[in-house]
Amino acid sequence: MTKNSSYSFSFLTASMNIHEMVKVAQSIVEEREIDATNELGNGKQNTGKKKLQEYTNRINTLTQKQLDILANGNLNSQKQIAFLSICKLYNFIRDFVVEVLRDKILLFDYQIEDSDYLSFWRRKAELQPRMESFTENSKKKIRQITLRILAEADIIDSTSNKMIKIQIIDPVVEKVILEDNPNWMKVFLKSDLDIKSYDV
Repeated sequence: MTKNSSYSFSFLTASMNIHEMVKVAQSIVEEREIDATNELGNGKQNTGKKKLQEYTNRINTLTQKQLDILANGNLNSQKQIAFLSICKLYNFIRDFVVEVLRDKILLFDYQIEDSDYLSFWRRKAELQPRMESFTENSKKKIRQITLRILAEADIIDSTSNKMIKIQIIDPVVEKVILEDNPNWMKVFLKSDLDIKSYDV
């Protein structure tokens, strides 16, 4: 898990949208072109193009085995791999999950409070001043999409309730993460002790 110096927020283009991500993954595995305008953009060329680029960027972070699961696994394993790809690409979401959600769950605190997100944002904005220049609407949308991604990935129960869920990782997903880098188990809220216990 590497840390980049600045955050990208291009995940605002699309939340997790598992079914669309799977379509793109399948087109890559099958080496065929996807009709982005109609399959992703609801007939809108620009929307389809932007979404295709976004999903492709996420998928490009995956190993071949991880990509195969995203394309052909069951829905649960596909969700977990899609979420992994988002955490690999977007340090903002990864850091929020690892530094806030994971720390809370290790203390048996499963409720995300508004203050948790606000404290995280302020802490990061001190390191990345450009975040403070965002409009209130942009900040609101970043929070909204971040929570939506966490809900779509079943990391939290819903965007309104915001209860953190215990993660049971699909065995095939666990295997390809451990082969890649065991530290990625942190985005599924696993403790350092858990990670050390894996036989890798």
